[in-house]
Amino acid sequence: MPLSNEDKSLLLKIVRETIESYVKTKKIPCFNVKSPVLLEKRGAFVTISKNHELRGCIGVFTTDKPLYLTVADMAVSAAVHDPRFVPLVASELSHISIEISCLSPMKKIKDISEIEVGRHGLYIVKGYYRGVLLPQVATECCWDRTQFLEHTCLKACLPPNAWEDGAEIYTFEAEVFGEKG
Repeated sequence: MPLSNEDKSLLLKIVRETIESYVKTKKIPCFNVKSPVLLEKRGAFVTISKNHELRGCIGVFTTDKPLYLTVADMAVSAAVHDPRFVPLVASELSHISIEISCLSPMKKIKDISEIEVGRHGLYIVKGYYRGVLLPQVATECCWDRTQFLEHTCLKACLPPNAWEDGAEIYTFEAEVFGEKG
């Protein structure tokens, strides 16, 4: 079920307040949520940018928690647990912007022609290696289907052509929205 504008606004508020509270007090605030869509068990990613540069991005595909709690958890993870970055500090909070990607279930594909660049995100698995790129990444980077596959393989620490050599390929869709800035 798609998110309403009110649902999106509430999720952005939850993420912003969670990040600010956790960075300052190490506590996650409580939220009173009644929207049936926000109570669905759905995966999500939270992306934090600072001055238009990535500052943290963490997500999950599946969860046993309602969407609003999943985004709160991912907000904390993106802010302080993304291993690519040092944890956010309070002085940065006024300089960050937030983007949320609420995910559909993943679908294993048999042929790469099923991939629609700009609509689908990719999840590639080969052995113990896994890599994911959200749908908006391919669009932002102006990649075609092959480049999208190659970069997802590289994200998984695989050779760029691993998608042709026995890797499992999954697609998913995302409702992507964020703060302006």
